[in-house]
Amino acid sequence: MCIETFRQIRFISGLNILKEGAGDTTTLGTKKFPTLRELHLSELGRIWNMRKNAFFAGLLALILVLAGCGGSGGNGGNDGKSSGNGGSSGEKVKISVWAMGDEAKSLPTIAEEFMKEHPNIVVDVQALPWSNAHDKLLTAVASKGGPDVVQMGTTWMAEFANAGALKDLTPYIDQYPEFAPDQFYEGAVGTTKFGDKIYGIPWYTETRFLYYRSDLLAEAGYPEAPKTWDELRDAAKKLADRGKDKYGLSIDMNEQSLTFMFARQNGSALLGEDGKPLFNQPEFKEAVEYLKGFFDDGSAPLDLGLDTVQAFAGEGIVPMFISGPWMINAIQSQAPDLEGKWAVAPLPAKENNLSVLGGSNLAVFEYTKHPEEALAFIQYMSKKETQMKWNELTKSLPANIAAWDAPLLKEDPKYQAIQEQLRHSEHMPMIVQWEKIAQTYLDSFERIVRANADIQAELDAFNAKAEQILSE
Repeated sequence: MCIETFRQIRFISGLNILKEGAGDTTTLGTKKFPTLRELHLSELGRIWNMRKNAFFAGLLALILVLAGCGGSGGNGGNDGKSSGNGGSSGEKVKISVWAMGDEAKSLPTIAEEFMKEHPNIVVDVQALPWSNAHDKLLTAVASKGGPDVVQMGTTWMAEFANAGALKDLTPYIDQYPEFAPDQFYEGAVGTTKFGDKIYGIPWYTETRFLYYRSDLLAEAGYPEAPKTWDELRDAAKKLADRGKDKYGLSIDMNEQSLTFMFARQNGSALLGEDGKPLFNQPEFKEAVEYLKGFFDDGSAPLDLGLDTVQAFAGEGIVPMFISGPWMINAIQSQAPDLEGKWAVAPLPAKENNLSVLGGSNLAVFEYTKHPEEALAFIQYMSKKETQMKWNELTKSLPANIAAWDAPLLKEDPKYQAIQEQLRHSEHMPMIVQWEKIAQTYLDSFERIVRANADIQAELDAFNAKAEQILSE
């Protein structure tokens, strides 16, 4: 009877937590419910009053003893008293690391090197696809379980920090030289902050920049990449004028940061000092008009039906596009014949040439039982040498500035151009609602481009929606 009561309490408690923490998430199969230690004392008291006999008194005493010995969360533990050397007993401590994307499959190689230096720490790496990582993290938050160390996309930081899922690392910054803010690009450090606290350490970074066919632009009268908005517009038009089914610049309608980047280049602050949106102001409107102009004059294709590399290769149907560093490998592997015929460059400028800064950070999950071991792993991942090794394995761009001394990066003009752009890149606003605002904008831009909707009216409506989202 008592056991069944406890089971019911655990199920109901866990279900309520899941509903509150994960919204519409219904994945219960992998859900870890709270342990007996996590049950509210009032529930224990109620059970005590229901069964006041020696048997249940003994059972309750046993429960309290077991609860005092440690709980769950999927991390094991020693009541949070951990040591970087695996604890006072010398027993090995196992920590779980959740990482995302294809590059995460290379992380066990780095983890093996870490474990050689920390023989009493065992690292269990779980590689998650980006497509379901967010929901899995929500479930982990709801269950107060999950990993010890977690990779966080920069746009997720505000959401999970606000939810109390990430440990405040501010007290540890001065304890670990590898965590010093001056070790990283300023924009990357900005992605780790929420409010006045630090919740992560930059791991790898990325930005957006211009890819261009140097051979075709030279034929169009541009021996170097366009350096201004006017030059980009002119070069794109000349490339489009090569003939039928030829274009100049690809504009990704699903790239949610694109317009916001160009708006910043035009002097927009995006959000005012009072936190209210400025998406219907002249600076933002002019950026939208500028981007729409590429579609209007035939310089940018709409629904081309080719992927980026296909359009870029061969005769160069679309010889310019804006994207991130991952496309370098894609071009080199899928279009090797282009060697020597393409290059990358910082974005053309208006008032400035600010790009968006993204990437990933490493954070300690709030519910870990092994914070010191988790921090030791992040410390190792932040070292210059480790970041160089990670770049060799995955081609991910180091967040550590010193790691850019690696020959692969230092001697390649493409990566030098990317580094120059990183110096002029900023993260999107670190607010919980930003992802929803950015996705909402894509609907507005779609109507502006495809339906030729009135730009000012559409932006007024979008700005009002953004205000509503911010007030939720």
